[in-house]
This record gives sequence, C-alpha cells and structure tokens, in this order.
Amino acid sequence: MSAAAVARTTGERLAAADAAGLNATLHWSQALLDAEAARVDRMAQAGPLAGLPIALKDNIVTVEAPTTCGSRILEGYISPYSATVVDRLRAAGALIACKTNLDEFAMGSSTEHSAYGRVRHPLDPSRVPGGSSGGSAALVAAGVVPVALGSETGGSVRQPASFCGVVGVKPSYGRVSRYGLVAFGSSLDCVSVFGRTVGDAARVLAQMSGPDPRDATTVDRPPLSLPAARADLSGLTVGLPKEYFPHDLHAGVAAALRRAVGAVRALGGEVREVSLPHSRYAVPTYYIIAPAEAAANLARYDGVRYGSRKVGPDGDISALYRATRAEGFGAEVRRRILVGTYVLSAGYYDAYYRKAQRVRALMTDDFARVFASGVDLLLTPTTPTPAFRAGEKTEDPVAMYLADVFVCAVSLAGLPALSLPVGRTEGLPVGAQLVAPFFEEERLLSAAAALERAVSPEAEVR
Repeated sequence: MSAAAVARTTGERLAAADAAGLNATLHWSQALLDAEAARVDRMAQAGPLAGLPIALKDNIVTVEAPTTCGSRILEGYISPYSATVVDRLRAAGALIACKTNLDEFAMGSSTEHSAYGRVRHPLDPSRVPGGSSGGSAALVAAGVVPVALGSETGGSVRQPASFCGVVGVKPSYGRVSRYGLVAFGSSLDCVSVFGRTVGDAARVLAQMSGPDPRDATTVDRPPLSLPAARADLSGLTVGLPKEYFPHDLHAGVAAALRRAVGAVRALGGEVREVSLPHSRYAVPTYYIIAPAEAAANLARYDGVRYGSRKVGPDGDISALYRATRAEGFGAEVRRRILVGTYVLSAGYYDAYYRKAQRVRALMTDDFARVFASGVDLLLTPTTPTPAFRAGEKTEDPVAMYLADVFVCAVSLAGLPALSLPVGRTEGLPVGAQLVAPFFEEERLLSAAAALERAVSPEAEVR
C-alpha cells in the first residue's frame, strides 16, 4: 500500500484513540501525516522503514510541530531544528505520526505529571500506563502505531513497556544521538524504542544508532546491525540477581518471572544466581544524580530566551524568574529542581552528589564483575508490581520513585536493556527485563527474540 494510505489509516486510529479518552497524544494532524506520506511516496528509492508510522515522545524536537515536554513553560514552542533521530528515521522512509504525552520534562513514573492531563492505560483506564513515556507506550499497546520513541533517564521506557505489555528497548548510553532530545539528566538520557515485537523495535533502533558529530557523547562505533535470529539460547548463561527477587515481590510478577526462567532453561540456556550488592542503593543514588543534572539543565527556562514568560512587577528580573518558573513548572519538576539545587549547594555537595557518584561507580563495577564471570545476560523483573491505579502514589513521591527500583541501576551503569512481556496477572501485563554488557545490543535483541517466541505474553499466571 502507499504511504498516503498508511497516513489515512494512522489518522483514523489516532482520532479513535483521542475519542476514547486515552489522552496519549499532545499534537497530531491529518495534514502533517499527509505531508509526511507525500514525502515518502516521492522518495526515489524506498528506505528500510518506508511507510512505517512512528510516534515521538514530546521531548524530541521537530520543526513541524510544537515540543512542549508536557509543560506549560514550553506551551506552543516550536524548535528551529529536528533531532538527529528524527532526521535518520525520515531518511529511512518512516512517517512521523504524532507527538505523545509524557510526565512533565520526563520526570515521573506514571504519566500523571503532564500539564495536559494524565494518560490512561489502554487495558484499564483506571490505571496508569507507567512513565515518563506513558503516551508512547499506550499508543503502541492500543495498536495505534506499531512503533514509538520514548526517552530513558531512569527506566522511562522499560517501566511503561512492562505496564502496557509491549517491548521497550534502551540502548547503551552513547549508542544513539541525544541531539534534539530535551535534556533532563545529561549523563543518563537515552532515546529509546517501544515496539509490538522485539524485531520491530530492533529495526527502528538500528536506523537511529551510530555516531553523531553534533553529540559528543555518542561513541564512534558503526550503526547497530540487525542480529541474526537464534533458534534457542544454547551457549548463553543467564544470571538472576538475587537482589531483584525479594521475598515480598508481587506474587503475579514472581510467577511470570518463574515462567520466563523456565523458558530460558527449555531453550537451552544456563541459569545462574548472581549478586549485584550495590543495586539496593539505586533509587537514592538516582534521585540525587538525576535531580542535580535536571536543576542545571532546567535553569535555561527563565522566561527570557524562549518559552512562557510571566512578567513580574516593575520590570524586576528576579520577579520575572520567580513568576515564570513557579507558574510554568508543575509540582514534581519544582520538587526535583529544589532537590537538585540542594545536593549541589555548598556544604552538601560532598555529602550527597559526590557520594552518589561514588556509589554509581560501585554499581557499575558490580555489573562489570558479573559479566566478566561468564554471565552473558541478566534476567530480572522490570517492575515490582503490575500497573497501579491512577492517584495511588501521587501523594507519596517515595512510593512513586520505588516503581523504578529494578530499572534505575541499569541506567546509572549506562547498559543496554529491554523489557519483554512474559504474561499477565489479574489481566494486567508483566514484563521481564534482560540486561546485556555495554554495546552488546545484538546479543540482547537476538536472545530476547528467542524468548519472545517461547513465552506467551497473554497467558495468565498465578
């Protein structure tokens, strides 16, 4: 079929999702979809992603549509340039379908912190889709688009992938350019991919990957190659970190992971218990480092250079800053800016930020030691529970942060990882997390594809 026909079908699905109250999109129009399709249909040679509609989390900039980051402070802002990942996907023939809802500035674990309203879980509207990339996850899970981009700082793709029952892949830090991704935590941020299958996500990730002269943090390695298909997992050793299987793990999540471990063994993989002792410090470490970097990155939103401006009395510049930031930022963003400013301040820097960086190094060393011992991949739960109810954790930030307890350490170490649906409990999806050594995405994706074929994501577990 033509890209124009794909654009019409995608527009119909987006309109239906909006009418159903999913609230997963912040900007789309049939006119923009049709323009994307016309561009693809004019291409002299069809690219590897020709006609594939892809949704973008609204912290990835484009010149055609606003980039708000889910915040009032950037309401109506249109970037003068497009992100590198957008340029690469378009060059491969993809259609940019829409910009998706997110926790404000990607700060959240439930997509309840958007200035434009919460995203609803596509299977149960009373529940959250996870966050911060909840809009992208919900659109893929609802069948609106086959693939969507999110961003990962501390689990913001893997966690919603688990909650929504889709595949979510985080590459190694430096594998994909961050140019055009609005910065939250610069030493952590990764553009990442949701797909209905491992293969779909892998195809898109391969097209986005590779060094970029506009992003000095990209590593000088060639773009990712699509991995060869594996018939089984023979020859692979899969580690089970004991710290990720606590005695109080949700019963349904534990049962789904037991099924996944059984499938690994049935596919010929060796399973071994391992230890990552410093992972228990992942949440407090992350919530020192990430807010510190956020406080620095978000200082640019001052009402002077771009974005919303609230003028203070008598032209007082300090009052302008206070009014703009107080009205433009939501409560969660303000909380993280305050925390980040505190841990970087004189007298507290050594006690908090420097110490957190040392613990981060210890966590990274734990992963390196386990992989050096002969373990090829790690298998863990992605989340400690299935999707929780909307409003359940909004008044308790610590409880909300603990939803990321199994994903933050991987982000702090910069490793590639993915979440794969491995069953359902009480009708809600459960994800298993696979983690690979640095820049071993091909190993990760080929093993995940084999496991995907062996485990039914729709099966109810007890």
